[in-house]
Amino acid sequence: MKQVACKLKLELAQFAELEVFAQFYFDLDKATHNQLARGQRLRELLKQAQSAPLTMEEQVKKFLAQLRTYLKTNKPQLQEIISSTKKFPEEAEVLLKEAIKEQMERFLLQEQA
Repeated sequence: MKQVACKLKLELAQFAELEVFAQFYFDLDKATHNQLARGQRLRELLKQAQSAPLTMEEQVKKFLAQLRTYLKTNKPQLQEIISSTKKFPEEAEVLLKEAIKEQMERFLLQEQA
């Protein structure tokens, strides 16, 4: 979780800086628009209902999915691995990539639109 949190903090900090910058410049390139959209999606992803927080396992899956430009899917083996090890080992990463491979194209198409 600590590894993911470090990457997440960095990405959110960069997004916040870019968001401030974008307030003063209206003629932004496509890459900047995509990065701003990604930051906004990440911010939305982090929101949780006040009375229904996500488990650590659910947070790790969602954060990694967003950070690596993948969409979250349900795969029971992945949750079992993370629950039992309390880490995100390589085998869990492989399962995650396999489970969401077909969703990646859809995400990238949304980002380009």
